[in-house]
Amino acid sequence: MELFEAMYTLRSMRRLKPDPIPDEQIRTILDAAIRAASGGNQQSWAFIVVRDRAVKDEIAAIYLEGWRALKASGYGQAPPDAPEEERRRQGRVLRSAEHLAEHLADAPVWIFPCARIGSQPPTLTSGSSIYPAVQNLMLAARALGIGTTLTTIYRRENARVSALLGLPEGWDTAALIPLGYPEGKWGTAARQPVETVTYGERFGQPFFGPTADSD
Repeated sequence: MELFEAMYTLRSMRRLKPDPIPDEQIRTILDAAIRAASGGNQQSWAFIVVRDRAVKDEIAAIYLEGWRALKASGYGQAPPDAPEEERRRQGRVLRSAEHLAEHLADAPVWIFPCARIGSQPPTLTSGSSIYPAVQNLMLAARALGIGTTLTTIYRRENARVSALLGLPEGWDTAALIPLGYPEGKWGTAARQPVETVTYGERFGQPFFGPTADSD
């Protein structure tokens, strides 16, 4: 698959079939992940592949509880005065997220990208080399027709999940990525125009367009 096609159609797939994924495809996906750049080439990462249903059921219960608490807080809901199209779009996203929360254990493969963060309290950049690897992983899955999504809702009980995964001290999970052949269709997700999120030299100063500073 051409790279830009993979990037533009890499969208969150939360409705996944339970059909098994061959080991060779999992290896291909992970081999792409480890080709990512790593600070100092330290490669302080690890990837835990979970297929054991008992482990998935236990973590999925944690996830579902977390999702329900998040939903009760109003997360992801469009304001009442939002345009009808926006409310419909947010409704679709919420239904998709709800489906994932209720059927997470049915996804045939989970991958937990992990980072070695040491003994210091983690910050935004702790183990940040894992994120290029995660993007490689998800792009490789897309090229193979395998759906993914990145979620961290399980982290409300992160210590319990880490214990279930046998993580040693100094390591942490960056995300949970369920993999499966998607029930839906691939397509380009709606995004804000690049002009509205890109600034020149300082925040709020346009980079693109007729009002941008051209000096």
